[in-house]
Amino acid sequence: MHSYSVLVSELEKMVKRMVFESYGVEKYYDSFMESTNYLLRIMKYRGPETEDKTNVGARDHTDKTFMTILHQNQVNGLELKTKDGHWISFDPSPSSFVVLAGDALLAWSNNRVHSPNHRVIMSGKEERYSLGLFAFQKEMIHVPQELVDDQHPLQFKPFDNYGLLGFYYTEVGSRTECSAKAYCGV
Repeated sequence: MHSYSVLVSELEKMVKRMVFESYGVEKYYDSFMESTNYLLRIMKYRGPETEDKTNVGARDHTDKTFMTILHQNQVNGLELKTKDGHWISFDPSPSSFVVLAGDALLAWSNNRVHSPNHRVIMSGKEERYSLGLFAFQKEMIHVPQELVDDQHPLQFKPFDNYGLLGFYYTEVGSRTECSAKAYCGV
């Protein structure tokens, strides 16, 4: 598992570097990476008791991470919510990875990067397995000054990634549409 997590974390680092470079803030990349913690989680979703039913394997949510990398077996079930509120099935091949921006990335980018709502809906009798590498920041997260301008006024104050995660599990945090806006929005 350790060698797998090291390889997937290299993918996360590459994607994160691409994000930083695309916004012209690559000078912050190294210090940001020094503050990254990873959690590798194995997830198992059971199919419904009968084939004519469906199970909610994971309810509708956004990740509270900075970034999430998912890898699944051949059993699909991941759904993403479109901007107009429709759910679409997302069926990646077993040899591909899914990269999701989390709420911490949404806040760090000053609302320029979207954190997608997603869920797992199970049908059929096969079990679904997926591995998730979740990237969290240990240090306070600040919106880079380069991402604040007249068209993009500051929308988030500095925040703690683990504090955001903890807020989500409160009664108030679990009911908000966007945890980051409720937790650290200005």
